Amino acid sequence: MNRLPMHGLRRAPEIALDGKWQFRLLPSPKWKTVMVPELWTMREDADRPHYTNVVMPFDEVPPQVPAHNPTGVYRRTVELSPAPGRRTVLHVGAAEGALSVEVNGQPIGTSTDSHLAAEFDITDAVTPGTNTIQLTVAKWSPESYLEDQDHWWHAGLSRSVYLYTVPEIRLADVHAVAGYDPSTELGNLTVTVATTGLDHLTGNDWAIRVHVLGQHHTLAVSPWVTPPTLPPSRGDRSQRPEPRLPADFMDLVSINAAQAPIPTEFRAIPGLDVRQRGPASPAGTAVLTLTDLPVPPWSAETPHLEDLTVELVAPDGTAADATSLRVGFRSVRIEGRDLLVNGRRILVQGVNRHDFDPRTGRVISRELMLAELSLLKRCNVNAIRTAHYPNDPVFLDLCDEIGFYVVDEADIEGHGFASTLADDVRYLPEFLQRVSRMVLRDRNHACVLMWSLGNETGYGANHDAAAAWLRRFEPTRPVHYEGAVALDWHAGHAASDVVCPMYPSFAALEAYSADPRADRPLITCEYAYSQGNSTGGLAEYWRLFETLPGLQGGFVWEFKDHALDPDGDGRLRYGGDFGDHPNDGATLLNGLVLADLTPKPALFEARAVFSPVRIVSDAAAAAEGHLTLRNRQTFADLGGFRLHLRAETADGPLSEVPIPTPSLPPGQETTVEIPAAVRETLSTALALTLTVRTAHDTVWAPAGTEVAVEQVVVPRRLPALPRTAGTGSRDLRHPLLRVPPKLCLWRALTENDSSFALDQRFVRSGFFRLTPTETKTEQDVTIVRYETAFGDEVLHRRTITVLGEGDWTIDEEVTLPEGTTDGLRVGVEFELAEGFDHAGWIGLGPWENYPDRRTGALLGAWKSSIDDLAVPYLVPQENGTRGDTTELVLTGPAGTVRTTHTTPLHINVSRYGLDELEQADHWWKLAPSGRTVVHLDIAHRGVGTALLGPDTRPEHRLTGTSYAWSWRLNLRSH
Repeated sequence: MNRLPMHGLRRAPEIALDGKWQFRLLPSPKWKTVMVPELWTMREDADRPHYTNVVMPFDEVPPQVPAHNPTGVYRRTVELSPAPGRRTVLHVGAAEGALSVEVNGQPIGTSTDSHLAAEFDITDAVTPGTNTIQLTVAKWSPESYLEDQDHWWHAGLSRSVYLYTVPEIRLADVHAVAGYDPSTELGNLTVTVATTGLDHLTGNDWAIRVHVLGQHHTLAVSPWVTPPTLPPSRGDRSQRPEPRLPADFMDLVSINAAQAPIPTEFRAIPGLDVRQRGPASPAGTAVLTLTDLPVPPWSAETPHLEDLTVELVAPDGTAADATSLRVGFRSVRIEGRDLLVNGRRILVQGVNRHDFDPRTGRVISRELMLAELSLLKRCNVNAIRTAHYPNDPVFLDLCDEIGFYVVDEADIEGHGFASTLADDVRYLPEFLQRVSRMVLRDRNHACVLMWSLGNETGYGANHDAAAAWLRRFEPTRPVHYEGAVALDWHAGHAASDVVCPMYPSFAALEAYSADPRADRPLITCEYAYSQGNSTGGLAEYWRLFETLPGLQGGFVWEFKDHALDPDGDGRLRYGGDFGDHPNDGATLLNGLVLADLTPKPALFEARAVFSPVRIVSDAAAAAEGHLTLRNRQTFADLGGFRLHLRAETADGPLSEVPIPTPSLPPGQETTVEIPAAVRETLSTALALTLTVRTAHDTVWAPAGTEVAVEQVVVPRRLPALPRTAGTGSRDLRHPLLRVPPKLCLWRALTENDSSFALDQRFVRSGFFRLTPTETKTEQDVTIVRYETAFGDEVLHRRTITVLGEGDWTIDEEVTLPEGTTDGLRVGVEFELAEGFDHAGWIGLGPWENYPDRRTGALLGAWKSSIDDLAVPYLVPQENGTRGDTTELVLTGPAGTVRTTHTTPLHINVSRYGLDELEQADHWWKLAPSGRTVVHLDIAHRGVGTALLGPDTRPEHRLTGTSYAWSWRLNLRSH
């Protein structure tokens, strides 16, 4: 109510109101000082954060509001000196909840859209001197049912508040459509300027002046024109009237609409133009059209922007009002099954992103936005879906500048009532308002690739209405809505121009690509679910996206964990930790980075899969002295990068050698020579590593920033184990061994392992508990029979060769119960005495990797502190494993322990045992530990995405019933 129309103008604050406000949470009468913007849920014990994914946090149905409705009142005074002839506008950047505004006790207006600005003209309520502004926010309203996002429920003022003034006659809006024609490589520009205060004048001397591309253009503001009417019939019969119109003249209207030929007698009427539609633009507006502009196009890879300034010029020649914006010339269209930007098919390497800061909730600074986008850009992400509401305009400014494609999503998610809200006519106006206000605010941004009608609100008439309005009002971008295709990828055309499913299976993607009915590009709106130790199969998704027609990538769910730390004590919390009930627990911990922006290993997997440069030749080509590189970009050559090459050896990496960056157009391949200094090392190398770094300083990274690392693995010479017997004990006992090696078939379950869809598969195996029932020795072979938790038998045969004191070779054979079809790991576990600090290994690293998440892992010789090997997923689970390892060395004051493996093994070195990890519900609840628990696995299952999406691919599951491997254990005390 009384909210000013949304617009795309950026009005600078004249009086910033961020900072100290008085606040009270009703019914408390006590006022306290708080710092705006802020969310009271981050500090008020009476109303803490509440996390739900689907269900509403109260037991009501739309549009009912719960009786207990936390309401906060923000109040402050401001000194004003209102200038004659100017209007004062209050800008509230975002209010989480239902906002009511009062100024000097006078009601001003209301707003219920939590993630778009609300502006109010308060001119008639303010006075010279001290003025009191009061903003009241009720947490719940009928519109809350449309903001049921998978996130924390908060309340407060989440974006900046300020005042600005405007003249009575002013700019109302500017709409710039900056297009690009790839066939001519020229741009075109249409600037539509709307004004306030001029649309009622039949003639005026006001003008619009547009500055762009170094030129000035002056346009007249269209006057109000009296609508044409039919002339009245003459009443004078004193003389014979002359004929004025031909017979059947009224047929002309329908003839013209039918585009039929116009009869000759009609064409002969002087001055009659039947296709004339009135003035060139509506009253009070002006339109500038420019064509054939020699301007570089904008894309995520080449984010070229041009300044555009619009002035409203008064009759005396002065600029009465002005605004500036930056435009990028580009085109977006769908052609068949391809989404094209500037005429080229792009691949969407995207993530979903919420506004989030662990210390402040959804209050987020420009500095944090820039840090997030810089990290994503350095990891080759090129697209963002604003899940599930419009972000701060500053965020879109940064996306324009840095270069990201954005799916701009309306603030509509009625997940808890998805089956009803989409067809509930009571909510139709709100659907249309939320979509239209987003479009009006953001349509000038080059980064906006598609408009999204929202998320997880079913599909109904309200969506079709919003999509119809959107296509008519803003046809330069496609419309996106997952709900329209959720049940049928070949349906929902009325509300989605793309097929944008959630968590599709690999088989479904292949089927869609091959289906002759498929008529739209498929871009997953959510996939590669990344909760905890997850994101397995990302490379497999991209094998399909890059090779099958009709598939163009998608948006990983998601960018960041949403654990809160309101007290700043490092004790991050998730659903239920604030006494919130009902809640969805840890479901919001599904990011590629931790809540504090620390990358998880999955982010480095994405960086590798999204690399702008890929080596497409093999070790044989490297042996001949060359590598073949592919430029995976769509628009840019490789001039923005510098390339270096090095050899990885068992003793560590050798010195890098720069190689000339080839002049390679996008999408093309070329061969580069391996420098002689590197080629000479191939005989002892494990792999050749190509490092891709930025060549120039940018806002998102200084020159020399690493953005990708590619490898060619050289055939390995696996170690041979000595077999000559020495003196010593065959018992695997030693002062450095707290617990000698024993069979282990279990890992601390990941959240994917516990997925409902897997139906407790691993628990049913009983492998979480192995009880020895018989141990016997036959010559040099020790045979142990184990009983699983549910009575099945596991047989473990071990042959030990003594090489010396504390030095053994060990041959392992394991037979699992008949009928075993899947498992988590097969290997041994042992624990060392205290006194080990560091680890070194020859294998995949440096970060954690698993069989289905290893594209970003590198083969080499790596070192780390043992503490840093762990990945502190907030919910403790399996973590820290490294694969393809042939040697592990652990050192510290206690001594040195070395394991050598004839077959590469998966290694894991942890401070915690499996029981400790499974019993803790937060990482920070694990007590500091000096333990060293070691796992060596001949087989280890991938991590998959089964909690929401495909399980680990069959080739990365443990389907065998017998395993055998050999290794050496050497222990030396200091």
